Amino acid sequence: MSDSRDDLPGTAPEPDLAPEPVARTLTGLVPGPGPDGRPRPDAPLVAVTGVTGYVGGRLVPELLAAGYRVRALARHPDRLRGRPWYDSVEVVAADAAEPAQIRAALEGVDVAYYLIHSLGTGKTFEERDRRTARTFARAAHAAGVGRIVYLGGLSPRDEELSPHLASRTEVGEILLASGVPTTVLRAAVILGSGSASFEMMRYLTERLPAMTVPRWVSNRIQPIAIRDVLRYLVGAAAMPRDVSRVFDIGGPDVLTYRDMMQRYARIAGLPRRVIVPVPVLTPRLSSLWVSLVTPVPGGLARPLVESLIHEVVCEEHDIADHVPDPPGGLVGFDRAVRLALARVQGASVSTRWSSAAPPGAPSDPLPSDPDWAGGSLYVDERRVVVDASPAALWRVVEAVGGERGWYSWALAWRVRGLLDRVVGGPGLRRGRRDPARLLVDDAVDFWRVEQLVPGRMLRLRAEMRLPGLAWLELRVEEDESTAPGTRAGPQPDPGAHDAEGSWDPAAWRRPPVVFAQRALFHPHGLGGQLYWWAVYPFHGVVFGGMQRNVARAAERAERARADLTRDGG
Repeated sequence: MSDSRDDLPGTAPEPDLAPEPVARTLTGLVPGPGPDGRPRPDAPLVAVTGVTGYVGGRLVPELLAAGYRVRALARHPDRLRGRPWYDSVEVVAADAAEPAQIRAALEGVDVAYYLIHSLGTGKTFEERDRRTARTFARAAHAAGVGRIVYLGGLSPRDEELSPHLASRTEVGEILLASGVPTTVLRAAVILGSGSASFEMMRYLTERLPAMTVPRWVSNRIQPIAIRDVLRYLVGAAAMPRDVSRVFDIGGPDVLTYRDMMQRYARIAGLPRRVIVPVPVLTPRLSSLWVSLVTPVPGGLARPLVESLIHEVVCEEHDIADHVPDPPGGLVGFDRAVRLALARVQGASVSTRWSSAAPPGAPSDPLPSDPDWAGGSLYVDERRVVVDASPAALWRVVEAVGGERGWYSWALAWRVRGLLDRVVGGPGLRRGRRDPARLLVDDAVDFWRVEQLVPGRMLRLRAEMRLPGLAWLELRVEEDESTAPGTRAGPQPDPGAHDAEGSWDPAAWRRPPVVFAQRALFHPHGLGGQLYWWAVYPFHGVVFGGMQRNVARAAERAERARADLTRDGG
């Protein structure tokens, strides 16, 4: 396979892409939906693990469009609320590492997708992956599952592999030995808006016009568009029972990482990058460098970098015997990059590499019992009356973090984010999946959305490195000081949007409103106690400033809306 020249000056343009969803190009291979557009009652049942992750979150709607009934397995099902497909699937609480839970969850399942790996979760990830895969394999066999489908990593066959690629290979072997017909798909770099590999390449190229890089930038790679990965995953569900093997999947282009960065720069309208390979950058040093320049944290960057020290090129294309190539062929590198950039720029990224909370991340729910006896729970609570409607205030609240920041002492937030990255935390560079709207379990810088009541309440759980657990809660409440008889009565949901995503004008009524803000901290040991009292003097500046500035932003939005309405009327 040679380098593709699609979209380069003087060459023929790439053919139009097949329509989405990908199931439309798999007619005759997948069941297809019923007359109402939903899966038929007798359609095959598929179970999907990793539904909060990058690939799993995109696979579910594709399977539904293909006519499969879907059972979504998650350790914390409540975190799936708000997903567009939530009401169309069966949601089951199950931890793939718990034999009894996963055995019950796989009962009656025709096809089970195993999309779990412990990428970036510490030194014990290999044993964790091995143990979870064995538990899942035994449960699938005992439950009579018809097929397992696993997405692994493309790797050379006769080289000593990086720990990450070796683990992905071992997991595939465990599943193939389960006694259940298994499809193992091996992919290299996945190109799509929000994928860790794409984000790493994007930020390196955009932020560094000149760079010294490790020697692996000259290794050959066969990247694949997320659209084609999803197509292969959906098509794999229909493979004959006598097929149980590994398939290499890749796009039409074979490039070096240096080529990928240069072509990305051209597509993004950037000058050609100066890239100088040097022999002294080890994978560990490279991952530290990547974590400083890109949003990808060191714990995730290192296995990605280690994977790139190998040449990862498909050795076969046998998958086409069972899942034919789409009309017009697979998506080329340039088109995949343009599609991903369009999604990023249009704020339509459905899942990101940070979508799933990694194992070991803070996950304890906020103690809600007034008589909670779990130890100290420190609270910083503030309230202010805002001369704005509920919709105006909620619009500001839901958009906190990411590019907009935290509406207070910006330097303090940046320093805190940098310190967090130094000790292995995510820092502020994860940003947001969408600049204006949130879903439960979305990452927002070094927070994660724990609970969301549209128009009313946003609760964020800290995932920064702390000697304890922390939450930040932002609420929109009615102003009880409003004179009796002057309230407008029940109002439309302040979080409501019309079909085009605009705010319902009827929701911009009834100022004033109260902005309530709570910061909570449950310390672990003496270190946690000392941490709280060390940062407490700064709360007035950080949280007090945030409250004032959020209120002012909402009032400005209210005035702007009023001016627009007046001018339009």
